[in-house]
Amino acid sequence: MPFDAFRYAHARRNEVAWLSQNTNHLVPPDVVRGALEEAIRERRYEGYPYAPGDPELLELVVHDLGLSGLVPFLTAGGTESLYMITRALLGAGDEVIASDPSYLIIHRFVELSGARTKNLDIYAPPYRLTADRVREAIGPKTKMILLIDPLNPLGSGYPREEVRALAEIAHDHRLLLLNDVTYRDFSDRPTLAAEFAPESTVTVWSVSKNCGLAGLRIGGFLGPADRVKALARFNTNDLGVNVLAQVAATAALRTKARWFPEVKRQTRENGARVRATVDAVPGATLPVYPSQANMMVIDIARLGLSPEAVQQELLERHGVFVRAGNYLSPAHGQKFVRVSFSNPPADLDRFARAFPEAIRALSARAPTPTA
Repeated sequence: MPFDAFRYAHARRNEVAWLSQNTNHLVPPDVVRGALEEAIRERRYEGYPYAPGDPELLELVVHDLGLSGLVPFLTAGGTESLYMITRALLGAGDEVIASDPSYLIIHRFVELSGARTKNLDIYAPPYRLTADRVREAIGPKTKMILLIDPLNPLGSGYPREEVRALAEIAHDHRLLLLNDVTYRDFSDRPTLAAEFAPESTVTVWSVSKNCGLAGLRIGGFLGPADRVKALARFNTNDLGVNVLAQVAATAALRTKARWFPEVKRQTRENGARVRATVDAVPGATLPVYPSQANMMVIDIARLGLSPEAVQQELLERHGVFVRAGNYLSPAHGQKFVRVSFSNPPADLDRFARAFPEAIRALSARAPTPTA
């Protein structure tokens, strides 16, 4: 039976340094604890939430993104938004300009709609899409551009002028622009495409990463009113999104300005620690540094080791969970592992000790090439 890394890690969740899913473990617990405890005392979980979503939460989302005039919609995590958008706006034969590497769950949703992605290889500088390449890739079947900014898994971010150029392409060619901004709060200069082409753009947001609420599964999207109405036809949560998740998200967004700067500072410090660790292992490299998100990929191609072997060695022998790249890139997934680092410094201490030891152990066990 193949090694099930997630089953292994979840069974030992209090023993594992979770550097595998870009989750945020730096948010002060009191940010949401009191609000959740009060909601549980009031037994709010016994009733359905207000189906359109807590009005204060919706207002906080619009304010947080700075997209006044657009209509917000709540879903059970940003991933559900991505599913709804692709199913509602794409059909058989449509093409979506996307990238490789990418967050491939979106690509699967595209395929479920009968459409296909046209993946532009970005595993080379500048490690992101460019307006010129997107423009050249547009064909008669192109319906959508997928803009993930910052980009999972590489951590690359888009300059403001590039976001503007991509938004103008979408507008000029009457294309849809799906702007996934899950990691925007970690970026130095976040720019939303809806600022330039609101009528062409659907913006997907989440509080999983910035607010550390991945387990509560709440996110959503914003767009023009008519488009949001069309997307809502595919809503599966017609009785409302988890009431405790809404309570937690509201509490977090109310106070985010007070505590997130420290989260970002520690995340960047942790990223520097990852870089120092990788730099000390000959043959391992960071394609993108500094990351504009809370994750990076470590290229191990020159080491001759499989990402799956590195993932398993780190997890089983050292209790450090990183992610093999195969689920993030058909073309390059065997070249890298992804490591996330919005974690307490102690988790990075464990990674700093474990990564070189794991590489040495795997290299020692690797078969010697024959002449």
